[in-house]
Amino acid sequence: MTAHGPVLVTGGTGFVGTHVIVRLLRDGWAVRTTVRSPDRAGEVREAVGGDPEFAVATLDSDVGWAEAVDGCAYVLHVASPFPADDPADEDEVIRPARDGAVRVLRAARDAGVRRVVLTSSFAAVGYSGTTRGFYDETDWTDPADDNTAYVKSKAVAERAAWDFAREGAPELAVINPTGIFGPVLSPRLSTSTGLIKAMLEGTMPVVPRSYFGVVDVRDVADAHVRAMTAPSAAGERFLVSSGPAMSFAQIAELLGVPVREAPGEAEVPVIRTDKARNVLGWEPRDQRTTIRETAESLRRSGLLGG
Repeated sequence: MTAHGPVLVTGGTGFVGTHVIVRLLRDGWAVRTTVRSPDRAGEVREAVGGDPEFAVATLDSDVGWAEAVDGCAYVLHVASPFPADDPADEDEVIRPARDGAVRVLRAARDAGVRRVVLTSSFAAVGYSGTTRGFYDETDWTDPADDNTAYVKSKAVAERAAWDFAREGAPELAVINPTGIFGPVLSPRLSTSTGLIKAMLEGTMPVVPRSYFGVVDVRDVADAHVRAMTAPSAAGERFLVSSGPAMSFAQIAELLGVPVREAPGEAEVPVIRTDKARNVLGWEPRDQRTTIRETAESLRRSGLLGG
């Protein structure tokens, strides 16, 4: 595998990025990852239990990307801005997501990279509703709809990536995960793992009535690696989710945590993942196992207060 040079993983400090690196290293690939500062390299090494190469590059600048992709046959573009709060100016999130995706694709093209796998989201698929009773890869979120800056950024960035890919090389495949849970590898928690932490610590006694897809971060990493090399994955997007949509209240019940569900109506999305299963041979874990193992990892890592 390593004869083809390292695989570049952007966003190596993030929840998905670290798991992608772990999976690649386990499979014998040489890995290079981008960090915003050299100071973050130690954090990544500790999280992944290995020693990938590092390149300093950011989504909002061309500096460093030529060096980052040099010699790589594949790029997994995982990095994307995820603000803690919705900004007053949505372009603060949309612009770096869109421009960053195109910047990575352009650098990959110029370096002769074979394929880029982009981490998008269900946010780019299912936030404009459906009249068919289910969501699949043909659905798109309309950026003009009233959604958060993050939701809009994922739709805009993925559209921009496909527009660029129409020019030719490199090949592009896209992974669209739903809510990502699973074992934590560092103290830097994602929104979803932070949700589990809040429930376990009792700081979330009331939960909204909302349903969403759940998928294990390890299965998201698996989908990326499969899409990287599967010949039939080029030019395709893949929804990845496990089982029926879950509510906050159902997750709390699974964790044995008492919560009160706020009143209101909520759509229960039906998310089809046949394409990932059939084209990639992808098989996710049971979502209940994922939720339990998220909680167990938080306890084991000493990240729960009280």
